[in-house]
Amino acid sequence: MATTFEPEITAFYCLYCGYMASDTAGAMQLEYPANVKFMRLPCMGKTDVRYLLEALEQGADGVYLVGCPLGNCHHVRGNERGRARLQRAQEMLDDIGIEADRLDMFFMSGSQAHAFAEAAQTMTDRIRALGPNPLKNGGAGPGSKEADDEAGPQAEAGREAPRSVRPREG
Repeated sequence: MATTFEPEITAFYCLYCGYMASDTAGAMQLEYPANVKFMRLPCMGKTDVRYLLEALEQGADGVYLVGCPLGNCHHVRGNERGRARLQRAQEMLDDIGIEADRLDMFFMSGSQAHAFAEAAQTMTDRIRALGPNPLKNGGAGPGSKEADDEAGPQAEAGREAPRSVRPREG
């Protein structure tokens, strides 16, 4: 009997529209997957690429943002800054061979409870199709020991130490 993969998803939402949409969904008793962990930020403009990547490094299979509608951010352009940072994180994931689709952003107003529940379901379905995060549980993701072992000693020999840890000569 095969077990069904149930993804762990982290969602960041803003204090205004994102939080209000989640609160409205709860008040309306809308159902959405229970596998989503929510983190509240003052604004999507406070999103940092590091937050998104660390969520994946710490075991999330997918990460998404919920912010105010474009052109209607309570902090003027915070949602646009959050989207730009998300896109940068997606580029970084592509560069290391991990699916950029593990990150996404949804825009909605506080009254869009159904859109909030749908975003959680959309991400859950997408991540189920992608499978577990390759970084999770010491998996053989790019740069891991398992991936290096598969590549052989030539891969290790060609790798340089980062500049910050390279020993000084002389």
